[in-house]
Amino acid sequence: MTLELDLTYHGDPAGIADIARTIEERGTASTLYVPEGAHDPFVYLTLAATHTERLRLGTSIALAFARSPMAMAYPAYDVHRLSGGRLVLGIGSQIKPHIERRYSMPWSRPADRMREYIAALRAIWETWQTGDALDFRGDFYTHTLMPPLFNPGPLGFPSPEIWLAGVGPRMVEAAGAVADGFICHPLLSRSYLAGELRPALAAGRASTHASRPFSVAAMAMVVTGRTEEAHAAAVTGTKRQIGFYASTPAYKPVLDHHGWGDLHAEAHALTRQGRWSELGDLVDDEILSTLAVVGELGDVGVAVRDRFDGLADRVILSIPYAADDLLGLDIVTAG
Repeated sequence: MTLELDLTYHGDPAGIADIARTIEERGTASTLYVPEGAHDPFVYLTLAATHTERLRLGTSIALAFARSPMAMAYPAYDVHRLSGGRLVLGIGSQIKPHIERRYSMPWSRPADRMREYIAALRAIWETWQTGDALDFRGDFYTHTLMPPLFNPGPLGFPSPEIWLAGVGPRMVEAAGAVADGFICHPLLSRSYLAGELRPALAAGRASTHASRPFSVAAMAMVVTGRTEEAHAAAVTGTKRQIGFYASTPAYKPVLDHHGWGDLHAEAHALTRQGRWSELGDLVDDEILSTLAVVGELGDVGVAVRDRFDGLADRVILSIPYAADDLLGLDIVTAG
């Protein structure tokens, strides 16, 4: 199996055009992903699309339940058109408090809702591509109105692939059943991918007798640096990120898999007390090296490949700390 390495960009939107162009010129990655955090991912990708010609562009991830399927369909379709068909639409559910309290959107039966969400997206795009009447009626979403004025028209190439992110077994099975690919959450070990995620994906595909091509992308937290000081900062930043993930109930299955379930209770207690800066103190070196790839800059590319070879088709590098934006390029080149 050939393992492809992709990059993520976490910086300010104004910097993505130069980074995307540099990645394309060097040929060091085939896809550049952006997460949805403090900025809209489709703004990032619009800038990247207009400054590149070949580089694939993806969201890792865009928040599905923060938008209706129609509100997701338009920006994804536009970026796909602007880029000439280079978008990979990675979507995920987020967690209930964010959807209900940050976005004021509904939350219920997330795995079932996500299956319908993806079906609705495809129905909308099918209407735009073919001109057929829009008539999607589900338990969560209904889309039955598409006047010509609001129809952007056909692309001249296929609609975007939809890749789904997940951690729990029902959402992972949903990805296998209805999506074109799966994006692993960064809180990930080789053991969890092999023992929990791959079987759930296989069960989902078997449930719908899926035969379409399917990709598995592992997101990998990477700890490295050009100097000892930079490496130490990477350790601190990544431990803090793992502590943050550990505080979230949705990600507890990864900890339970390794017998670290108590870490969730400790981390969650700190967040309830507002002690966010102390989360990294809960993460020891064993946990760090299990859930992140740790190594010297010249060796970490090989280490990433060794961790995920045979289990994933591609790895999306995640660097959860302040670092030179070109650090990921060095990792890819070194590997």
